[in-house]
Amino acid sequence: MYLVNYFYLFVVFLIFVKCSDYQKLLNSDNVSEKYKVAESFYNNGDYRKASRLFEQIIPKYRGKPQAQRIIYFLADSYFLDKNFYLAANQFKNFIKSYPKSERITEAQFKEAKSFYFQSPNYSLDQEDTYIAIEKLQVFINNYPNSKFSKEANSLINELQVKLEKKGFEIAKQYYTIRDYKASIKANDNFITSYPGTKFREESMYVKFNSMYQIAINSIELKKRDRLNELKDYIKLILDYYPETTFIQDLEKKRKIIDKELNFFKENDLPTK
Repeated sequence: MYLVNYFYLFVVFLIFVKCSDYQKLLNSDNVSEKYKVAESFYNNGDYRKASRLFEQIIPKYRGKPQAQRIIYFLADSYFLDKNFYLAANQFKNFIKSYPKSERITEAQFKEAKSFYFQSPNYSLDQEDTYIAIEKLQVFINNYPNSKFSKEANSLINELQVKLEKKGFEIAKQYYTIRDYKASIKANDNFITSYPGTKFREESMYVKFNSMYQIAINSIELKKRDRLNELKDYIKLILDYYPETTFIQDLEKKRKIIDKELNFFKENDLPTK
């Protein structure tokens, strides 16, 4: 028991000494020692401490051969420490300063990926998402055979789905607030904008339900034509998605529509 306590105290003491040494180094003017220790922290995965030291020595090495290495390590330290805003800015600085560097491909990819990580939840403003897609696409165009190209394509696809999700949720919102005409238009616009989206089936279903609500609650003069449009739209959905997850509801409502249309036929009610 005592041995365990002594060992624990010894570990705490070592940590304290190391922290104290680090603070002394931060406050010192020994640039070469800071450079050496910063690289050591970087190589050992302590990116936060590494970045603080790299930040301090950059001005001292500006214009010197070591500057390229230091700027890259600072950018990568930010990136690996998940400080993606600073990483993006520092990689941008590196790319601008050293366009012929052997690390330029990785720097451009990580700059773009930094924006990918800054892309917010679909419900928020998507400016960073658009920037990330643009940066990733530029990277793919510039380096189509890079080892990062496959991942870049995958990230673009993921971000694209996020934009589609946002677009669909906006369109669906009109149905939620019972603005059915706006819902029909919004879902039409959504499908036109994203014809290959994975949300197409659900968007068509939301549009159908909006049409259904309008048709069922229409005046007699307009009801028959709207019900016939509904039947055609059910057919369209089933043509695209014969095994749609909404099949039961569609069939249930088709029976209601047929019943309404039979009523028109039996009573020879006028249409518009």
